[in-house]
Amino acid sequence: MAEIALAATSAEGLPRARQLADELGLELRERIDLDADEPAQLLLVTPQGVVLQQTGRKRPGPVLADFVSGAVAHRRLYGGGKGQMVAKACGIKGTLRPTIVDATAGLGRDAFVLATLGCTVRMLERSPIVYALLRDGLTRAAESEVADIVARMTLFRADARQWLESLAEEDAPDVIHLDPMFPHSDKTAQVKKEMLAFRDLVGADADNAELLEVALRRARCRVVVKRPRKAPAIDGPAPSFVLEGKSGRYDIYALRRIE
Repeated sequence: MAEIALAATSAEGLPRARQLADELGLELRERIDLDADEPAQLLLVTPQGVVLQQTGRKRPGPVLADFVSGAVAHRRLYGGGKGQMVAKACGIKGTLRPTIVDATAGLGRDAFVLATLGCTVRMLERSPIVYALLRDGLTRAAESEVADIVARMTLFRADARQWLESLAEEDAPDVIHLDPMFPHSDKTAQVKKEMLAFRDLVGADADNAELLEVALRRARCRVVVKRPRKAPAIDGPAPSFVLEGKSGRYDIYALRRIE
């Protein structure tokens, strides 16, 4: 796991940085040199939000949860609506809007797409650093033009297996969405930057099979697993069917009809 510390890029951000450092148990650096290779990553409080920044002279740009601008905004406006693969995989059609748990939330992009389409989404994230990034993104989005969308998104800091096991039967979701960490071959700068940062930070998801097993017991109607197109399925039962795109696919484990 990469060494990480916390810092603020301005005096105004220092109180927030101190609060986060206490919460996450990270060292607070009052002086930072992004060209240096130590620490390997910094969690930075900036005027734009909380970001994850790799260090070193050849560092990529910062990683942050952004639901308002950039690629996420373009996808919201022009991304294809219910025709998107994640929507089809999760059973969204007509007026049907299943309840969803995104058990590996990451930066929340898939959850945001599903919420944009009208679904209620509970997001689970066990990495305290990634949780902090996502919480900050949701807080900023709640004060923007997408406030009505993020109101349908609820974030929990939790290990998905434990959280799902403790869920009351009446609170079980129609669909559980999984996107476990996998060595991506996608070469686009954005994906490569985020995957490298996250892999250094949290490592690979070694408990995929256990999480799938719990999800299959706790979902009412189906479990949806996002995978790179050529990646093997997670160990366990074979998917009921597969939706395949150019670079990725969804393995769908159908349990019963979504009503």
